[in-house]
Order: sequence, then C-alpha cells, then structure tokens
Amino acid sequence: MKKVPSPFVTVPVNVSLAVAVILFSLIISSHALGSGATLSINDASATVCGIVAEEPRQRIECYSREEVIPVAPNISFSSISGGRDDFCGLRSGNYSLLCWNTVSANDSFQSKRLYYNDTVPLENLALGDNQICATIVGSGNLRCWRTNNTFEWSESDQFTSITSGSGFSCGILRNSSQVRCWGNRFIANQIEDEFRNMTMATLVAGDSHVCGLNQTGFLLCKGSNSSEQLNVPQGESPQYTGLALGAEHTCAMRRSNGTVVCWGGGGRFSPNVIEGISFELIVSGSNFTCGLITSNLSVMCWGPGWLNSSSSVLPLPPILPGPCVQSCECGIYPSSQNICSGSGSICRPCWPPMSLPAPPAPSSQASPPSLSPPSSTSRGLRRGLLAFAIVGSVGAFAGICSIIYCLWTGVCFGNKKIHNSVQPTITRGGSSNNGANSNNSPPSRSSTIRRQGSRIMRRQRSGTSSTKHPDRAEEFTFAELVAATNNFSLENKIGAGSYGVVYRGKLPDGREVAIKRGETGSKLKKFQEKESAFESELAFLSRLHHKHLVRLVGFCEEKEERLLVYEYMKNGALYDHLHGKNNVEKSRSVLNSWQMRIKLALDASRGIDYLHSYAVPPIIHRDIKSSNILIDATWTARVSDFGLSMMGPDSEQDYRPAKAAGTVGYIDPEYYGLNVLTTKSDVYGLGIVLLELLTGKRAIFKDDENGGTLISVVDFAVPAILGGEMVKVLDPRVGPPSSNEAEAVELVAFIAVRCVNLEGKDRPTMADIVSNLERALDSIDASHGSISSGNISIVSQ
Repeated sequence: MKKVPSPFVTVPVNVSLAVAVILFSLIISSHALGSGATLSINDASATVCGIVAEEPRQRIECYSREEVIPVAPNISFSSISGGRDDFCGLRSGNYSLLCWNTVSANDSFQSKRLYYNDTVPLENLALGDNQICATIVGSGNLRCWRTNNTFEWSESDQFTSITSGSGFSCGILRNSSQVRCWGNRFIANQIEDEFRNMTMATLVAGDSHVCGLNQTGFLLCKGSNSSEQLNVPQGESPQYTGLALGAEHTCAMRRSNGTVVCWGGGGRFSPNVIEGISFELIVSGSNFTCGLITSNLSVMCWGPGWLNSSSSVLPLPPILPGPCVQSCECGIYPSSQNICSGSGSICRPCWPPMSLPAPPAPSSQASPPSLSPPSSTSRGLRRGLLAFAIVGSVGAFAGICSIIYCLWTGVCFGNKKIHNSVQPTITRGGSSNNGANSNNSPPSRSSTIRRQGSRIMRRQRSGTSSTKHPDRAEEFTFAELVAATNNFSLENKIGAGSYGVVYRGKLPDGREVAIKRGETGSKLKKFQEKESAFESELAFLSRLHHKHLVRLVGFCEEKEERLLVYEYMKNGALYDHLHGKNNVEKSRSVLNSWQMRIKLALDASRGIDYLHSYAVPPIIHRDIKSSNILIDATWTARVSDFGLSMMGPDSEQDYRPAKAAGTVGYIDPEYYGLNVLTTKSDVYGLGIVLLELLTGKRAIFKDDENGGTLISVVDFAVPAILGGEMVKVLDPRVGPPSSNEAEAVELVAFIAVRCVNLEGKDRPTMADIVSNLERALDSIDASHGSISSGNISIVSQ
C-alpha cells in the first residue's frame, strides 16, 4: 500500500499528448465537490474561484466575502479544484501544483508550492475535505498529499480520472473502466462495492456519495442516500453531461440544452431562478452550487448555503468553459481561440454519448461547442476492417494422426476459417442467410499455446451432464420424429442451414416443436460439424433454463442420425421480420414500431446476459445474429443456436480457442484478427443486431446508390449516428421517432455504437446494455401502449 510520496521525486515518463488531450476533454463535462475544472468552490469560506477567459494569461480570480480577489502569482493555470479550506491549481504545462488557503487570508491569497517536477506532469487534480490527489500524465499512477496514515492506495493502480469526497477518493481504472475507491474505509468500501462490475466513463464525488455516467451515458449514483441525493428524478432525460455533488444534494446538466436539475436536500437546491438557463459547467460545495452560464460565461451561485440562501451572478470576469490546450483529438469549440486569447483551444468531448447539440451562442463571448462526430472513429473502423484482409493461410497438417484426432475430438489445430453458423437459420419462405463461407482466412498472429481443450473435458470441469444422459431432456426415437414431421415432408420444412434442415412437428401429446435434423452425408467434415454442434447444443441447453433462451425439449441419437427437438417459435426469426421478402412489405407489421424493436432487443440482451453473468462458468455464444434471435407466440425474443458456444475462460486472461467461428458481418474483429475470444465478442454481434433494428439493413448489404457495392451496416450507420444525423439512417418502415420515442431510439443508437468498438475493452458489458435498454424502453410514454418484456398478446398480421 502506498502512503504519501515526496513531491519532488523524478520518475521518467513518456508523456502522450493525445492521451492528455482526451482526458482534459472529459474533465469539461464532469465536476464534483473536489474534481479538477476551470471553476472551483471552497466550502468553509464560501469562496468561488475561476480561471479567467479572454486574457493572454489564464490566471485565477476569486470571489470571497462579497469582493473580487486577484490570486498571486499572475501566471497561467490549466485546472483548479477546491476542498474545505484550500484550493489548488495545476500550472499550465502541469508540472507545478500550487495551493492557497482561503480561511486565514485577509485581502489576498498567498500560494504554497506543493509539487514541482518538469519531467513528471500531473493531471486529474481532485481535492476532498483535506486530501489532495492527482495522477501522472501518461501512466495514470496516483499521487496524494495532506493525508493521514489510514489514507492508503495501491501503487499499481492506474486511473483515467479521479474525484474526491469527504475523507475518501475514487477513480476509474484505466484497464477495466471499473471504480476503485480509497481513504475512509467505510465509505470507500461501500461505494466501490455498489459500483462493482459496472464500467464507467465519468465519476464525481460529493460528501459521502458518488455519481457518474456509465459507458453508454446513463447516470448512476451510489453511497449515502440520507437526503435522497441518489434518487435521480423520474421523467427526466436519461442522459446528462456535467455533474456537481454536495453533502446532501446532486445537480446535473441536461444533455439536450444545458439546463440544470438538482435533487436531494429537501428540494432546497433547485430554485426557480435557474430555470431555463443553460450552463457550460457546474460545481458544488457542501450546501450550494455554482455554474458557468453559456450566454456570457459568467458565474451564478445558488442553494441554501449561499449568501442568505439567495441566488446571484458574481462580479467575476468571464471564466474559461474548459482548459486551453495545443491540440484536440475530436475538434474544438468555435471561436475558442478567442476565449483562450490565442494560447490554445478548448476541445470538444470525444465520448459518443456526450455528443450534444450546440447550446445557444453567447451574446458577447465566443460561442460554445457545436459537437461533431469524431473522425477517428471511422478511421479506426477502417483500420480494423483492414485486419480482415491480412494475406496468408496456414498449410494444413497431413497424415493419419490428424484425421484420427479431428474425428474423435472435433477440434482441429491449423487452418482458421469463417463460416456460417452450424445451426441452420430459421426462416420463413426460404429466405437465406446473409453470411458466406470462406476457407481462405487470415491465420492467428499469436504464437501462444492454445488454451482450448476438448468439449468433453470442459463439460466434466463444469459439471455438465453427458450427451447420453442429459438433464431434463427427453430422448425420442427416430420413428417418433418421422411421424411428428410427416416423414420430414417439404410442407413442414421451416428452415435450412449448413448443419441441416429444421422442420415443424407435432408430438403425440399435441406439443408443437421444431426438429433440427443434421445432414446424413458421409463426408468426414460434415460428420465432425454435425457431431460437434449436436453435443454442444445438448450439453448447454440441457442445463440452461431462461425465459429468453430457446428451450430444448429433447433429442434423438440413432446410428448416424442426430436430431434436436426445440419448443416451436411461432413468429420465426428476427432476421426474417427485418429482411425477409414475405415480411418487409407489410405496412402493419408488428415490428414497425420502435417500442417493439427496443423490447425485442432487451429480451435478447437479457438472454445473453444470463449466459455471461449467471452461467458457471460463463458461456460465450460466438454466433449472435438476428437469425439466431427467435420470437415466440407472445412476441418474446429468445436466443437460439448453441452449436458454436463455448465455456468461457477460468480467469481474466485472453481465451484463444483453436478455430475462429461465426458469421460474416457479425463476427468480432478482435476475435477474427487476433483470435482473442471474450464475452465482448458476443457484445459486438449484439451491436450489429441493434444496428439492424435501427436501420432495417442487413449486416452486409449492397448499396445500390453506389453501384451495388457491398457495405457493412457499421460503416453505413455509425458515422451518421456520431454526426448527429441518425434520422437519415433509421428504417423508413417504422417512421421517424415521435417526441416520446426520440430519446429512447437515440440511446439505443449510442449503445450500438459502443458495442461495435474495435477493441473489446471499449465495449460495454451485457449488464450495462440490459440496464440501458430497460431505461430506453421505460422512457417511451405509456400512451403508446405498454409493451413489457413479459408475455403479451399481439395478433400476428
């Protein structure tokens, strides 16, 4: 455990300007009792300080005891943060940390240097009631000062951002985006436990509670709720930008217009005077809040602890809405060079859910940001797709030993291929899958020994029943299934795929079922795939029971025949409702409703989340696509096709199965290119499904306007979504979202964008996706008709 370090220790660090810029851009949107910004509050003396705009030097000026106080030295600062008695500032260049005490001062504040090191710059300044913390640029390692012996932290932790409250601090870990807290053990442990397994984008602290935006932009609050400071108002916009927390209250800026809503503390923190006012940023003391007004960059304060509880605009000069830097990754605020007086620019935030419409332009200052999509996203996607074109293949091993090994285990080490799902796509009217076989795929670049073992060994390790005696699955004779399907007649055929054919059947007791019959050809390859898929489906589905997974009824294993019997899904596959010729022209289709499409997405997400979070060990589906999401008679979506599924790894290490498998257009680029399989590979496939639901386009389709060339739905939709032009790519069969649906559809779009990030670490977890889709569905007005994720009755058109 690390205690207070010397402020003058020199550690060589490679400073990345791009990383610093991105982190600074995120600071603009999240401010707490003690987080770095360009505006700060000192609690004990009710002092408000800001970094002055429109001057060659970004100096600090404060308002205290009803007068304006200049702060020495008269030099430029990049960020400031306030605690109980002190506030501190990082000098421009971030190599020097100065602090001022506001309680003992008379008519001026005198600085004390806390840190100086011109080779180890700091960022993410965060003051609590006493403690002062920051991170090292580049490494993200923590430094803290003015702490006691109980205030300890891990020396190895690396953070993207930190924030401080009363006696504790929290941060977002760089590698996992999860929350780590330290300091006051009771509060720190409580908050860290409540945020466990959640991936966060921003985090801010109050006196004893913490709020933040998760990876898809939703607000989550944890910690003390003594004055209902955790109770986010119902009916509000589901996404916010700036946050400011005090002892008993929370304030947030609405993403749509920059106006502020506050809750907790008996309702005393949201006076009528701030209604309709747009703010650029907000900060809080323990019992009052201040904000930077968009129209003129002046500071307004309000709350029961501010000057006899009245609200007022302070006589401070215009304050910077964000730090002035030399380079921006995602664009700059219009006219920000004027605000920075030629000494840099103010960056736009990079994170997609923060992409907001431009607020009203200031009347006498430079106009605030009008955000546009980050150009780096589409460039990154193109780079990722380039991995799909890596030239080369590995020569196949020849010889009798390899043949025997493949025959008995179904696992071949050697050629890697991408192929359609082993289980057939359930179709109506014979619509085909959009995937394609490929036998000339790039090999894995990793020379690491594979951790893949046989499926039989994995089943034994996990306690799964053998295929001969599966749990709760009936064993049928081949003759019984012949009778149920009228000798597998063409009239009962409802689908076909690489594994075989699916037939509708009726058992003697009246149950309607879907019977999947494997191909009976004698080729070794077909036998391998059939046997492997049969064992996998039977092993998984015999022990998995969930409302949003297709239920296995039974099986048949006679000679070369391998058949699986499922409950019948009356309304077929999601793929066919979106792309099938028999359904797309129906103007009255049940799926021509944004509410229903979001509901089906939520159903499927819950099924996948069950596989990832509740199965032990976790199960990775490996072939999430719209043709593997089936819909029952009550219009409940269920995940199907476990022919390619695998047990997840026993640890957090990379999982490298012997053969990449999936469907073209849905397969995770990281899995395909690097052979790294994680639960985030399923998240990518679900992201493609979400884009299909939004656009009505196939995963890969021909763009007729460009000569019929193939285009992925990612390249088609993501740039438009990030560019604020989502309406241009929405499925016209559903029509533009109503005012009650717009926020929900926009949220689903941002979730989809996050899901299809090239790297798995940048994608949300399934738990995050379920939580956000639930909120999206709930946000649609009940006047549209309540469509819950439970059973409902809808007459098929």
